Amino acid sequence: MSVVPGREGAAPALEVAGVGHRFGARAALSDVSITVERGRFMALLGPNGAGKTTLFSVITRLYNNQEGRVAIFGHGLDREPSRALARLGVVFQARTLDTDLTVEQNLLYHASLHGIARGPAKARIAALLDRVGLAERRGDKVRTLSGGQSRRIEIARSLVHEPRLLLLDEPTVGLDLESRAGIVRIVRDLVRDEGLSVLWATHIFEEIEPGDDAVILHKGRIVARGRAGEIGAPGEGLETAFRRLVAEPGRQAA
Repeated sequence: MSVVPGREGAAPALEVAGVGHRFGARAALSDVSITVERGRFMALLGPNGAGKTTLFSVITRLYNNQEGRVAIFGHGLDREPSRALARLGVVFQARTLDTDLTVEQNLLYHASLHGIARGPAKARIAALLDRVGLAERRGDKVRTLSGGQSRRIEIARSLVHEPRLLLLDEPTVGLDLESRAGIVRIVRDLVRDEGLSVLWATHIFEEIEPGDDAVILHKGRIVARGRAGEIGAPGEGLETAFRRLVAEPGRQAA
């Protein structure tokens, strides 16, 4: 799918339409469709094995798209992958910083992959490290950072090339409460202050606000969508609705 000339300004940040993906005979995703509007925070909820990471892998082209279409700001991954991915920043669930390099070296390397000259890259990195509260750790090796600090650096790295859409795959897993809250605050500030669009995969309900857009993925299919505070029966609440929707047949939801 290619973008209509002059229409990028009207396109959503992310459009996933009818996406399916199989591993042999097993369907990991089936007819998945989601839309992340510009400047919105969307939570992608699902239990382990729901297909969240597979969906992220399709959106980022780690996996070839087998069925359906994906577009980022109107640029289809099939026909305009470079333009689409240039607008995308990603924080994967697995940690991917080089622990033997300094914080700045990690970010400069990422900038070089995007063709950013060293001078502008250093200025951009300085601003981003200040934004995530780690300007003083610029020259420290990554191995000396805590888990929460490493996550902040990964967020900074994902923003070096100035994307407009940010994907985060369970970015707070394994972090303590204070570190988790700090990561959530940084990303929400980016949405509020810079109009960034965010797709945030999680299973932690405390990270989701009632006004957020939300999608529940279960066994590779969308089983609910809408404003987080409105999903489920009246008075049910998001967490209760989620547990009911993903409960196995014959097993009472906890």
